[in-house]
Amino acid sequence: MKNLRLLLIPFSFLYGLVVFVRNKCYDLGIFSTYSIPKKSICVGNLSVGGTGKTPHVDLILSHFIEEDFNIAVLSRGYGRKTKGLLEVNSNSTAAQVGDEPLFYKLRHGEKITAIVAEERKLGVEFILNLDPKHQVTVLDDAFQHRAVKAGLNIIITEHDHLFTDDYLIPAGNLREWRSGIKRADLIIVSKCPKLSEADKGVLRKKLKFNPDAIYFSEITYDPLCGFNSEIIPKAENILLVTGIGNPQPLLNHLAAGHSVEHLKFNDHHAFTESDIVRIHEKFDTFASRDKIIVTTEKDFMRIKDFDSVLSTKDRWFYQPITTIIDEQEKFNRLLDDYVREI
Repeated sequence: MKNLRLLLIPFSFLYGLVVFVRNKCYDLGIFSTYSIPKKSICVGNLSVGGTGKTPHVDLILSHFIEEDFNIAVLSRGYGRKTKGLLEVNSNSTAAQVGDEPLFYKLRHGEKITAIVAEERKLGVEFILNLDPKHQVTVLDDAFQHRAVKAGLNIIITEHDHLFTDDYLIPAGNLREWRSGIKRADLIIVSKCPKLSEADKGVLRKKLKFNPDAIYFSEITYDPLCGFNSEIIPKAENILLVTGIGNPQPLLNHLAAGHSVEHLKFNDHHAFTESDIVRIHEKFDTFASRDKIIVTTEKDFMRIKDFDSVLSTKDRWFYQPITTIIDEQEKFNRLLDDYVREI
């Protein structure tokens, strides 16, 4: 498969030429950029999906909530069936606002403002006008949206798929040339295994970035949560249902203690009733009675409201995760120093 994608390199150069010209137009001021007047943090990536951006956005939101900051998160609302600017509330659906903004809102409730808007400038202006006491805007996946400029730019790159090893679309997964990393202030290497200091040193050299501005994060898996209750039954067999960029780490985690079959859908897949029927039919083929359906917390946002799921909630569970950043205190101080500086 990799060799087949390499045959697409000529098309990657054509795509890269378009991206290069577009970025140059922003660099030279031919295209205008709106510099956000208040403190703003963009969490993005150079690659298409799967880097673990969402849990890092959530980690930053959680930090500022603990510090009692007035905070908002702004997203395009990828995968939603609506257009324009919308405020996310607890009654919103993933079809209305996208799975990631809904995930943030349901996790943090009234402690955050969550807005979706394709035009980030309009979204930022709405947030700033909504509350004069607003302090920080976190932009989810806006690194390539150069019509706005955040004050602090964080890039997430996955340990097993570093951007330095990747190619431009369609031969690879890069949205822009690797040199785009020069616009970033920090890099977080996500989904890391246990790393020694020597391992970290090798990665820092490979990334060719300020070594003091490179952080490493890992995933920990929390207890499963039931759609219907907090009681987790004993389950020998799991049907794993995913619609995320890279489900392999979760599959590996579950397979360590269970027999797992995996139904894999595309990233941000808009589940349909026929998908749910297919999932239930597959689940019913399992001979064991000790069986459950497990999905991710992001996919839960897109699955939970189907009538056929509501009527079988005792079958369904989702896997919450926690992201831990190495040198967490140093990272938190950096965020606080940025937000508090005049």
